[in-house]
Amino acid sequence: MPFDLNSPETPRRRFGPIPVRLLVPNVITLLAICAGLTAIRLATEGRMELAVAAIVFAAVLDGIDGRVARMIKGQSKFGAELDSLADFVNFGVAPGLILYFWQLHFLSNVGWIAAMVFAISGGLRLARFNATMDDPNKPAFAANFFTGVPAPAGAITVLLPVYMGFLGAPTPPAVLTAVYTLLIAFLMVSRLPVFSGKTVKMRVAPEMVLPLFVSVVLFIALLIGYPWHILSACSVLYLLSLPVGWRSYRDHQRNAATAQQGKAAPSGQKPTLVVNDPAPRDDDRPARLN
Repeated sequence: MPFDLNSPETPRRRFGPIPVRLLVPNVITLLAICAGLTAIRLATEGRMELAVAAIVFAAVLDGIDGRVARMIKGQSKFGAELDSLADFVNFGVAPGLILYFWQLHFLSNVGWIAAMVFAISGGLRLARFNATMDDPNKPAFAANFFTGVPAPAGAITVLLPVYMGFLGAPTPPAVLTAVYTLLIAFLMVSRLPVFSGKTVKMRVAPEMVLPLFVSVVLFIALLIGYPWHILSACSVLYLLSLPVGWRSYRDHQRNAATAQQGKAAPSGQKPTLVVNDPAPRDDDRPARLN
């Protein structure tokens, strides 16, 4: 029997127009991938300042695409997978190669292993995040914490020796840079709770709106005018804040355990033994009815 395309029984898939709200966040993510790939090319050409600037630009785009998707209700499974791919390239592969071409290549195979371990750690960290994102056993307070240093923060922080070099500071030994790279890689794949702040909803008072705008503009101006000073300071402050996040998580964990014990205490009490009163009754009913 010939195959009839016009038959009503022939399966068809109709593709409608793709809404613009689904395209916008994915275009931003693709721009971030382009920035990460350009950073790799610039690093191979020895233009390290532009390469690091491309990574910072990719990190800015990474912070924008998710918020834009939630704002216009453009979340999709495709966008989530594309974002994970972009994070691996931009914050795993690209920073590792920048460090390798900047200094780690002096250590030959040892430097390449350090750069490769950092890139792999970024991929493992992203895979773990995607696998545990919808964990039903996760406590409510854990939604405000990352498990391990997130990939964008790890990429910005691991480039601290490069920032210091741009500022004219003495270049650290290549071995020290390799150890620092491995340390950041370990923090990315560790179980260290890191404060995220995503679930914190802050309401800005009307009288504070203009000062907030001025502060944001001032920070952007400082970042453009003094990029290596600002990035170095932010990296150091972020590393110093890691113990604060760990302590906050432990406090929430302790409070949750205390509350759980308080709820379980009434159900765990032993039943009270009731003894019948042996005193004589004034009526003629049997004792079991009194």
